[in-house]
Amino acid sequence: MQSKKNIKLGKIKIYSIFIIFSLFLIFSSNVDSEDDLEGSYTDIKVLDKISSKNVLIKLKNGEEKKYKDLLIKSLKCKNSEFDDNPEITAYIQVKDLTKKNNNEVFVFNGWMFSSSPSIAPFDHPVYDIWLVSCY
Repeated sequence: MQSKKNIKLGKIKIYSIFIIFSLFLIFSSNVDSEDDLEGSYTDIKVLDKISSKNVLIKLKNGEEKKYKDLLIKSLKCKNSEFDDNPEITAYIQVKDLTKKNNNEVFVFNGWMFSSSPSIAPFDHPVYDIWLVSCY
């Protein structure tokens, strides 16, 4: 009778170790995939409404880049988890260097979405900006 109990306890220990190991693998793979979604570089296009020319600007997250009268900075960008409808989001700050009033320096300061730029619109009389990619 004693040996049957030890065999059952041994099987339970093996199953519990297997379940814990499986859960560890599942959760560790999800953490790695979320890290892959966040990028270090953001690509945006800037349209000059006067000359009708657009320029692709590559921004390293955290660094500012000057384009004519604008100072553009991307703080963070992220790709969507879904492949069928890709969504790119980025936190972008845009300063207008021609304005001297400190209250009106930021033309845009917030999240920008690639599929819906009208959610948080960038409103400037000369330039238009939209999000292209995150990598």
